[in-house]
Amino acid sequence: MTGYVPPGWPEGVRPPHTDGWEDTAAAFLLDCCPAEYRGYAVLRRHPVILARFAVAHVESQVQACRDGIGGVRASLGPFVGPEALEAALAAWHEQAELLRRRRREVGLVEEALRGQVFVRKL
Repeated sequence: MTGYVPPGWPEGVRPPHTDGWEDTAAAFLLDCCPAEYRGYAVLRRHPVILARFAVAHVESQVQACRDGIGGVRASLGPFVGPEALEAALAAWHEQAELLRRRRREVGLVEEALRGQVFVRKL
């Protein structure tokens, strides 16, 4: 059986509600979290709990990126030249975009683990 995956579904995670999809979802979610999360049996046993932890973790990273972008000139401006400062900002923006995509991915996986069925829109 094959299932529909919405735009933004993470690569390497099988379509929701197909054979073995929760195992691929859990592996993806663990990769999105700090390594220490692998040590909690409850997260390994209950993918929906792991998904909630992953969403919270990625959201905190998104916020940290926003804070970093907002304060990079004040915190680094006195210590580095303009070219280095612009490179730092570019790195922050690149990371912010990656995290926005990651937030969508973990959110979709969490929705699927909570029973959401995705339907292709015509």
